[in-house]
Amino acid sequence: MPEADKEGKSYYVDVPQKGKLFFLKGSSELDWGMKNRLARIFNPRDGRTVMLAIDHGYFQGPTSGLERIDVSIMPLVPDADVVMCTRGILRTIVPPSVTKPVVIRASGGPSILKELSDEQIAMDMEDCIRLGVCATAIQVFIGGQFESRSVVNMTRLVDAGLRYGIPTMAVTAVGRELERNAKYFRLATRICAELGAHYVKTYYVEEGFDTVTAACPVPIVIAGGKKRPELDALKMAYNAIDQGAAGVDMGRNIFQSDSPVGMMKAVRAIVHGKEKPDKAYDLYQTIKNKKTGN
Repeated sequence: MPEADKEGKSYYVDVPQKGKLFFLKGSSELDWGMKNRLARIFNPRDGRTVMLAIDHGYFQGPTSGLERIDVSIMPLVPDADVVMCTRGILRTIVPPSVTKPVVIRASGGPSILKELSDEQIAMDMEDCIRLGVCATAIQVFIGGQFESRSVVNMTRLVDAGLRYGIPTMAVTAVGRELERNAKYFRLATRICAELGAHYVKTYYVEEGFDTVTAACPVPIVIAGGKKRPELDALKMAYNAIDQGAAGVDMGRNIFQSDSPVGMMKAVRAIVHGKEKPDKAYDLYQTIKNKKTGN
């Protein structure tokens, strides 16, 4: 039998145990597992994240830049904080040795040939657990034809995730007929947060974006949206962070760039390095020119 250890004596009775609020907006009351997953998505040092969105194929097929994810996307993963993808891509393309957190697309249904707001929850929470994901993502179509269904889908996913400590990211989808302005995004993001989303992905707008982030009680990350000139995309990322966003979830503005690696590093320099857009653009140009030999 091992010898019994002596009872401890350093109880530090004069040092109160410190309780520290969680670093992430609106997350202090969550369970330990939920916080731990969020702390893998958002860097605890600055509370920010750079998510690489490559889930476009779930409704529009082999999008330009995503034809061969193993060739074009995997080299970008080291500079991302998080990979956002579908379970099919995760299982077939992403090596299990990759330790980056994964946010999994959990909604789906219609393709670009149909009404996109007619989505359903498209995977089971047990499969999320099997895959070891850090969060689920689901579209919410405020003002869309199937608005109520998409909202209820989100709440059901939130409930399922709460059972196992897996956060839900609500993605505010904007229909073609809806105006993209601060008033709309204040409405959409607040509804998602009020009904349980742990963080929200939405679009940046030039006027009033700071009111969107201020009115939303959980973190907001911005979508990159359509492809735009690299400097414009970097300015958008900078302005969003400056006005209260907790990160970016970019896809086309990275993998459709002339230098995806350069753009990935430039975005990271803005989000985590507090770099100004012009300096980040210089970094992008340097990496691009080095690859082309100019």
